[in-house]
Amino acid sequence: MAAIRILVVDDHPMLREGIIALLASETDIEIVGEAGDGVEAVERFEQLRPDIMLLDMQMPRLDGEATIRVVRERHPKAKIVVLTTYDGDVQASRALKAGASGYLLKSSLRHELLDTIREVYAGRRRVL
Repeated sequence: MAAIRILVVDDHPMLREGIIALLASETDIEIVGEAGDGVEAVERFEQLRPDIMLLDMQMPRLDGEATIRVVRERHPKAKIVVLTTYDGDVQASRALKAGASGYLLKSSLRHELLDTIREVYAGRRRVL
C-alpha cells in the first residue's frame, strides 16, 4: 500500500518540524515537503502534488483561506486539512467553504491528527 503523501505548511519552523517529527514514525505517511507561507505552499503543491496538504490559516504573503482557494481552483480534488490555533465556527466555516476537507486545532492530540489525515485521505471530511 502506498503511503499518504503530506505537504506541511506553517510559518513557524518549530511547529512545522514538530508536525513532521510526529508524522515521521507512521508507516503509512510520507512527508514529501514543507512550506513557510501561502505563496510557497501553492508552488510546493504544484511541484509535489501531495495527497494531503496540512495548512495553517494564519500565514504571511497569502493566508490559509486564499491558499485553499488557489489550490482548489487549480486542483479541484486537492485534499487540504487546516491546522489552526483559532477555535471558532466562523474560521472553520470559511476554511470549509474555501474547499478544506478537514479542520483541526493545533491543540488536538496526536491520534486526532492521524485519524483526520486518514479520514480525509479516504475521502471523508473531518472537523474537530
